[in-house]
Amino acid sequence: MELKWVLLLGLLLPSCSGSDIGFKFLECAQFINPDGSYNCSCNEGFRMSSITGVCEDIDECKDPDVCGTNATCYNYPGSYICMCHQGYSNYGNNKSKCIDIDECKDPDVCGSNATCYNHPGGYSCTCHQGYSNYGNNQSKCIEMNCDQFKPEPDAGHTPEKFKHLMSLLKKSCDSLNGPQGEHFTGEMLLENLCNSTDDLLSDGNIASGEMLSQFLDAVENSMRLIGPQLKEPVTRMETHNTFAEVAVRRSQTPPTGSVTLSTDSTLFNTSWETVVGKSYPGFAFVALVSYKDLDSSSHQFHKISRTSQDQESRDGEITYQLNSKVVTAVVSNPETKQLSEPVMLVFTHTEERAESGGVAYSCVFWNEAEGVWSGRGCERAWSNSTHTGCSCSHLSSFAVLMALYPVQDTFELVLITRVGLVLSLVCLFLCILTFRFCRSIQGTRNSIHLHLCVCLFIADLVFLCGISSTHNRVACAIVAGLLHFFFLSAFCWMLLEGVQLYRMVVLVFHTTLKHLYMYAVGYGVPLAIVIISAISYPQGYGTDRHCWLSLDRYFILSFFIPVCIIVILNCFVFIITVWKLAKKFSSLNPDLSKLKQIRSFTVTAVAQLCVLGGTWVFGFFLFQEKGTEVMLYLFIIFNSLQGALIFIMHCLLSKLVRMEYYSLFGRMCPQKKKREYSTSQSNSSQKPLRSDGSTAESQI
Repeated sequence: MELKWVLLLGLLLPSCSGSDIGFKFLECAQFINPDGSYNCSCNEGFRMSSITGVCEDIDECKDPDVCGTNATCYNYPGSYICMCHQGYSNYGNNKSKCIDIDECKDPDVCGSNATCYNHPGGYSCTCHQGYSNYGNNQSKCIEMNCDQFKPEPDAGHTPEKFKHLMSLLKKSCDSLNGPQGEHFTGEMLLENLCNSTDDLLSDGNIASGEMLSQFLDAVENSMRLIGPQLKEPVTRMETHNTFAEVAVRRSQTPPTGSVTLSTDSTLFNTSWETVVGKSYPGFAFVALVSYKDLDSSSHQFHKISRTSQDQESRDGEITYQLNSKVVTAVVSNPETKQLSEPVMLVFTHTEERAESGGVAYSCVFWNEAEGVWSGRGCERAWSNSTHTGCSCSHLSSFAVLMALYPVQDTFELVLITRVGLVLSLVCLFLCILTFRFCRSIQGTRNSIHLHLCVCLFIADLVFLCGISSTHNRVACAIVAGLLHFFFLSAFCWMLLEGVQLYRMVVLVFHTTLKHLYMYAVGYGVPLAIVIISAISYPQGYGTDRHCWLSLDRYFILSFFIPVCIIVILNCFVFIITVWKLAKKFSSLNPDLSKLKQIRSFTVTAVAQLCVLGGTWVFGFFLFQEKGTEVMLYLFIIFNSLQGALIFIMHCLLSKLVRMEYYSLFGRMCPQKKKREYSTSQSNSSQKPLRSDGSTAESQI
C-alpha cells in the first residue's frame, strides 16, 4: 500500500520542460549566462548523470541507515519516506528514523488488573494474581475463578469421569494464573472436553435434573476457559456424542458484523457486538456445543416451567418430549442474562412432525435454578415439520420441546362409535340366540361361533360403557384388562375355527374338537397372557385418555403380538385348507355336496378373519400415535360393525338359518301360516341334509 502511494506521488512531479530527452523522473533549474547562454542545475533529490548529461533521481533507500532498522524505506522521484514498523513512530517526520512507542504511558492499555511492561516495538501485560489474559499478553486481564471447577464436596454421586474432567480444567485454569503448572493448549482442552462428554453421555450418567444442571454448567464454564486459548479463527471438533464449533477474533479494535456457527443439528446466528458486550479485553469468542445423545439419556426429567394457570390445570394431560438436540451457546460477553439484541437458533427436529391440534413446539432453555425446561426469554419465530427457529434474549443451553396435547374426539366420531357399537351388540345378541337355539346348525363349528360372539359382545359392551372411565384409575385398569382378555379370546376362538376346518378337510370329515381343549385355548391362553402382563407391568392397564393398554414400555405389544401370531397361523391353515379342497374337487369321484359345504365354511371363515384381523391393522398404526384421521375413522367404523358383519355372514347368508327364521316368523304370524306351509311343501324336495338328533357337520 505504501509503495503504491510513493509511485503515485512520483508521477505527479513535473518533468524538465527544456529537454526532449524523455526521462520521466527528471527535474532541473535553468540559469541564464551574461553572454545569453544557459546551463542546467539539478534540484534536490536529483543529480546530473555523467553519461547522459541530464538529471536523474537519487535512490536514498540504498543507504540502509537512512531510515534505520525500525522502518521500511520507500524511494520516489526526488525524495523518500520511512514507514515505521508496528510499535515505532517518527511522529509525523517521515524522513526521520523511527523510535519505540511507549504504550505503557496509556494507563488503559493493560487495565488496572495488570502491570504494563514496555519493550522495543511492543509491550506486554502481566496480570495480577487471580487474573489472566489467557496467554494474549497484549490483552486486558480478566478475573479468573478456578474454584468453579472444583467438584462439590458433598457430591458423592458425581461420576468419576466428571471429576476427572473438572480436575483437568482446574489445572489448566491454575496454569493461567501463574508461571507454574502444566500447560495445556486450547485444542488439547477442547478435545479432552469432547471425549469426557462422550463418556458421560454414553454411560448414562446424566440421570437426574441435578446432574444435568452440573453437566451443562461445567460445559459452559469450560468453553469460557477454552475459547480464548484457541489459535485458529474457527475451530470445529466432532466426536461420537459431541459436536463443537468455536470462532475467535483478536485485534486492537472490537470485531463487528454478523457471526454464524453450525453443528450437525443446529444453526446459531448473532452479531460480534453481542458477543463482545460492553467491555472488550482484546479478544472475543463465540462457541456452540451440541450433544447427540443427551435428549435420550435425560428423558426422565423432561419438564417445562408452568407459565399460566391454564397450563397448570392442563399439565397432567399433556405429554412433553424433546424434539431436537440440546445445544449450549457461549460468548465471551459475561453479561448474557439480558442481551441488547436477541440471538437466533434454528433446530433440526429429531422426529419430523408438523404442528397440529395435538402437537405444538416451544423453544426452551434449561433453568438450572428450578431444574426444569423453561420458555421464558425464548420465542418461537417459526416452525415447520422439520425445523424450528427460536429467538432468545439470553444465552444458555437450549432445545425444542414438543408438547403432545390430547386430541378431543369429534362429535361425528363419538356418534359413529356409539351407533356402530349398539348395532353390533344387537347383531351379536341375535347371533348368540341363533347359535344357541338353532338346532339345524348345532356342532363344533357352531359352538366356536357361539363363544366368539359371546366374547365380542362382552368386549363391545365393556368398551361402550367404560372406555372413557379415566377418572377412576382402578376402574379404568379393570376395563382395560377386560378388553385385553375378551378381544384376545375372540381371536383365539377364531384360531380354533381355522383348526376345525383344517381337521374336517385334511384329516377326516367326521371330526370334532373336545370342549375341554377348546376352552383351554379360547379362554385359558388369553387369561395367561393377561395375568403375565398385569404382573410384569400393572401400570400398563389404562392411560390418561382411554382405558386401554399403555404405549409405555411397548406394553401394547402384549395384545398385538398374540393377534399377529393368530392371524399368521390362520392364514397358513386356510391356505392349506383351500389347497386340499382344490385337490378334492379335481379328484375322479368328489362328494360335491360335502365339498361345497366345506367350501362355504372356508369362505366365511376367511371373510371373518379379514373382518376381525384386518380392522386391527388400522388400530396398530393408530396406537403408535402416528395414525391419520382417515385411519382413525376406518378403525372405528370397521371395529364397531364387527357384530353386524358376523351376523350377515353366519346367519343371513346361511340357508339353514334363514329357514329357521322363516319358521320362527311363521309361528309368530299365524295369519301367514298357510302360505308358509305351502311354500315349505313346494321346497320339500330341496331340504338340507339333516336328521333328528344329528348335526349338519355330522351329516358331512
